[in-house]
This record gives sequence, structure tokens and C-alpha cells, in this order.
Amino acid sequence: MGRPNTTLVISETERRDLETILRSRSMPHAVVRRAQIILRSADGESNRAVARACGVSAPIVSLWRTRYQRDGVAGLHSELRPGRPRKHSDDKVAALLQTVLRRKPEVATHWTVRSAAAKTGISKSSVARYFALFAVQPHRSKSCKLSTDQFFVEKVREIVGLYLNPPDKALVLCVDEKSQIQALERTQPILPMGLGYAAGVTHDYFRHGTTTLFAALDIVTRRRDFAMQATPSPPGISEFSQAP
Repeated sequence: MGRPNTTLVISETERRDLETILRSRSMPHAVVRRAQIILRSADGESNRAVARACGVSAPIVSLWRTRYQRDGVAGLHSELRPGRPRKHSDDKVAALLQTVLRRKPEVATHWTVRSAAAKTGISKSSVARYFALFAVQPHRSKSCKLSTDQFFVEKVREIVGLYLNPPDKALVLCVDEKSQIQALERTQPILPMGLGYAAGVTHDYFRHGTTTLFAALDIVTRRRDFAMQATPSPPGISEFSQAP
């Protein structure tokens, strides 16, 4: 005969919460399956029918029914398992995150696992785990730029069009600035790093007097011209060029 199976009664608010978990793509699969067990049980299905539909055993269905009746939606999450107690308190972890997110290292441009461990007194392995847990990436930065030029779209189309559909017998040359010029001040404020996203910096910057080298090549005569200019150029300073 077996144990009598009574219908699990849930409220409309609880049903909406369970359906939200069921549709979630970020929840663990085990939690989603437990929400499905509760919803099917609330619809009047027997433990055996729910077990067959969810791919579990009947005692598992009974376990989560009992857990839900006792603890509600919170009871669907796994309980903490016994193990070694935490070595670092919440305040210690918060101090680590505040140090990395709000302050800069004294002798470096960004934090590393070793430098953060030396600053906070937390081991390197623990710092690496906390970085991964909170998605903190001090070693990364993303390029971003918001142009204020009103003809920016037209200029982009003109330049990109030369590469996508160049004229007949045309040669497109791309000239970049001299390498190894360090960017000390970006043209727009840096977007700070946060939990789950990297810092954002613009790809261009102010050089503050550093030199820029320009080069041009004449395909017909093979003449090479070089021009060096101090940027920004104050009045009275002119460019100079040389040709071999």
C-alpha cells in the first residue's frame, strides 16, 4: 500500500518564486531540479511520478518535499557541509577587495596576486581564490573611446571603405605612431575596475611633449621621407624632415 501521499500546498507567491528558479539559466541544475520537484508535487503528482519525470528516486522526492515544508525556498539550497572553518573573516575579505578596487600599488601600475597578498597579509592562494570568486581582474583592462567628433561616422566609413572597396590600382598605407611611447594621461577618465568587470581605458592619450615620428613612402621613386614633431607643438617650433 505504501505511505499515503498528500498534495503539497504552496501559495501563489511561492509558485512564482519556484517558476523563476525553474526558468533561471544561472542557478545550479540541482536547485532547478528541486524546484521542479516541488512544483510537480504541488500539482498533485505522486512521488513516484515526480521521481520518473525528474530522473531521481522516490526517497529524494520525499526528502525535498519535507525540506521545503520546513524551510521554504531557502531549503532547496544545499546545506553547508562540515569542514575546516574559514581562515579569513568577512571583514578581512572586504578589506582585500577595498584595497584592490580603491587603491593603487605604490611601485606598480596594477595589483597582482603577490602584491595584494603582501599588502593584506592573506596567502597568495587565498587571494587568487577570492579574485576568482568575486570576478576581480586587476591585471586586465578594456579599451573604450567615445568620440565627440560630429563627423565621426562619416570619417569611419571613408577610412574603412578604402580597405573594404579600394579603388583600382590603389595602395592603402596605414601609418601609426612611433612605438614605445608610454601613455601617461588618457584623453578621457579611466573607468575603474569593479566586481565582475575590468578597468576601461581609452586607446589614445596626451603625450605632453614626447616626440612623434611620421614616415611616408613614394612607391614610384622609392623616396622615404621622415618627419619628427614634438607634440603638442608650441608656437615657434617647426617640423624637420630628411630624405636619404
